Amino acid sequence: MRANVIELSPIQPKFQVEKIFGIDSRYIMPILITVILLVGQISFGILESYPQTITAILISVIFEIVLSYYTRGTFPHLASAYISGISVGILTRSPEFWTFALCAAIATTSKYVVRVKGRHIWNPSNFAISIMLLIAPFAYSTLSIQWGNNLYAMLVIWTLGSIIIYRLGRFHITFTYVLAFVFFAFIRSFINDQPFLAEIAPLTGPMYQLFIFFMITDPATTVRSSKKVQMFIAFMIAFAEMLLRLSENIHAPYFALFIVGPITNLIDIWWNSRKAKAKPATATN
Repeated sequence: MRANVIELSPIQPKFQVEKIFGIDSRYIMPILITVILLVGQISFGILESYPQTITAILISVIFEIVLSYYTRGTFPHLASAYISGISVGILTRSPEFWTFALCAAIATTSKYVVRVKGRHIWNPSNFAISIMLLIAPFAYSTLSIQWGNNLYAMLVIWTLGSIIIYRLGRFHITFTYVLAFVFFAFIRSFINDQPFLAEIAPLTGPMYQLFIFFMITDPATTVRSSKKVQMFIAFMIAFAEMLLRLSENIHAPYFALFIVGPITNLIDIWWNSRKAKAKPATATN
C-alpha cells in the first residue's frame, strides 16, 4: 500500500506519520540524500569539504529550531532542516565558509517567511541556491560533476530513489521530468549540433539526483492539483530549462524551477481559494 505524502513544513503542526519499509517516512528522504552524498563522495569526492558541509547542516538546524520556537513555540522535526543543509553542502561550490552558512540560512528562513496563504511557493534549497547565484556570483557556484563511467553508482541512486519516490506517490513527477529532459536534449542536440549523449549527460550527475528526487517532488512546494497537472508542470520546468540552456545559462535547472515553481504554485493557490469560496455559495443555492 502506497504511503501518504507528508509535508515537512515547519509551520504545519499536524500530519500523519506513515512508514515505508518499516521506517518513519520523515526519515526516508534524509537517508536517501545521505546515500547520494556517500556514493558521490566515495566515487568522485563531490563535496567541497566536510567542514563546509557540516557548517551548512548546523546552520540549517539551528535556524530551524530558533524559527520554530519563535513562530510556534515548539521544537521542530529536523528532517527538513537536515535535507536543506546537506543539499546546500553537496551543491554549493565556494572556497568561503560564509557562502555555505548564508545559503543554508536563506533556505531554512524561506520556509517561515516566503509563504502565501500558509503555503511555500519555492523549494527552500532551490530558492536559496538561486538567490546566492544572483547576489554572490563572485564567490558562489554549484556542483556540476557527472558520475562519468561509474554506471553502478548511478544505478544505485536511481533504483533506490525511484522506489522511494514511488512509495511516496511522487514518481510521476520525476518520470515526466526525465522523459521531458531527454526529449528536449534531443532538440538541443539538433539546434546546437552537439552529440545527443553529451546533451543528456547532466542526468548522470549527483546534482540532478537531488534535483529530480528532492526539489521538483517536494510535497510542500508542488501544486496540490491532479497528477496530470503536476506532470504538466514537470514538463514545463524541463522546457524552461531547455530555453535557459540554449541561452548558455549553466545554472539552468535551478533557475527553471525558481521561475516555474512559484508561478504555478500561485495559480494553484488562487484556483483552490476560488473553489473554496464557490462551495458555500453552491451549498446555499
